Amino acid sequence: MSFSEKNVEALIDFGLTHNQAKVYVAVARLKLASVSQISKASKVRREDVYRILPKLEKMGLTERLLGKPTKIRATPVEDALSILIKHEEDTAREKVSALKTKKEIVLKRFARTPSLEVEEKPHFVLLPDREKITSKATLMIRNAKKNIDLVCSRNKLMQFIHEFAEQMTGAAKKQVRIRIISNMPERENSILDAIKRQTLPNISLDLRYTDLQPAHFMIADYKEALIATTTTGNLAENPKLWTNSHSLVGVFQRSFEDLWHNATRWQAIETEAVPEKVIHFVEQLRPTNHVIFVYDDPKGKHNVLFNYLKVGLDKGEAGVYVASEENPNQVREAMRRFGIDVEKHERTGALRVFGYEEVYIKGEKFDMATTMNTWTNLYKDSLEKGFTGLRVTGEMACFFKHNLIHELLEYEKALHTVLDIPMIAICAYSASLLNRSYDPVNLYTELARAHGTILFTGLDARLGRMEVRKM
Repeated sequence: MSFSEKNVEALIDFGLTHNQAKVYVAVARLKLASVSQISKASKVRREDVYRILPKLEKMGLTERLLGKPTKIRATPVEDALSILIKHEEDTAREKVSALKTKKEIVLKRFARTPSLEVEEKPHFVLLPDREKITSKATLMIRNAKKNIDLVCSRNKLMQFIHEFAEQMTGAAKKQVRIRIISNMPERENSILDAIKRQTLPNISLDLRYTDLQPAHFMIADYKEALIATTTTGNLAENPKLWTNSHSLVGVFQRSFEDLWHNATRWQAIETEAVPEKVIHFVEQLRPTNHVIFVYDDPKGKHNVLFNYLKVGLDKGEAGVYVASEENPNQVREAMRRFGIDVEKHERTGALRVFGYEEVYIKGEKFDMATTMNTWTNLYKDSLEKGFTGLRVTGEMACFFKHNLIHELLEYEKALHTVLDIPMIAICAYSASLLNRSYDPVNLYTELARAHGTILFTGLDARLGRMEVRKM
């Protein structure tokens, strides 16, 4: 272990996380350094360094020197260790004080709880092969009197229904409540349609969608559970654990209820297709994701971009909207109608709405370096204000208005390559503008390559269709 690694391990004992310790050691060694130098010396990703430095500064372990670029200096090690020791002492005192306060409450609660003398004999059985797994699942479904709860992926669900169609139909006829959680389909009701068309045309079941599937399992009557040891492979390819342990079944039942409560109803996918799918899509976006969004009309544009910003605001991120087809005041008014508290978020600095002249084109000219610096400064400012990240969106119509298509392509190709900051970006394009360009096919191809992910919406009259493509 090197000298620096030993120092990092020592600082972890003082209460720092591994990456915090690495960043502090790097700053202490460099004396005065930029974020890039710190990232290189500490071997911590640049976006993580941006997040860690405000925390270290708040703890009193580093300080920023104003200037361009911003330089970071470490608090002397002796002072830093004293600060960390005091923090640990304060934390320990607060914890002990809180525990003493709770002690009497817990004692009174235990005194009121009646003693239960129940002889519990839980069993655990590992089912190693397909024959034993199928046999046990068949018995569970046939013996169920009230409930069958199932969590599995879309592919596994199709296998399960095909394998146990007869047993599931029999359970439904006995008025057993069947609840299924699976992952979001590519189109409305594809799972439900396949179930009813291919295997169980008359079955009544509750189906919901989620992407949060910690495990695949089935529970019958809250009494017994069949649990997959892995979520990969075919349905009966890997061993399964069966148990009637009250405590373990209870754990999985609570997990199911939590998933069920937060999952999306299949009816919502049918009646609110675009909002549900938009939210599902924008919730999956991560820092450095760069998406091109093609829309047909303002309603489709607002639906996607406002949901995109709202998801970020709800998660503690900052958001930026660059208006081009509409002016900033029109965008703000549309946001209010959508349900975004514009005044509140602008007051805290969480939301900023700019005209394109403030970010993209000034005096009929586009300067890429200026725009890139704008994004960098907005990102840094968001972190300094305490936000967890930044998501931006811009209407790109201004480049068509000023006949700057070549500059637009160069900018799109450079975004997140030259910029190199971990923000999320959606670049919004009107389909009619793209179609009216001098070479729409090649223009679209170049734009798609520059983004990697392409989002379409508003492709029919009721805005009920949405499509995502990957390059």
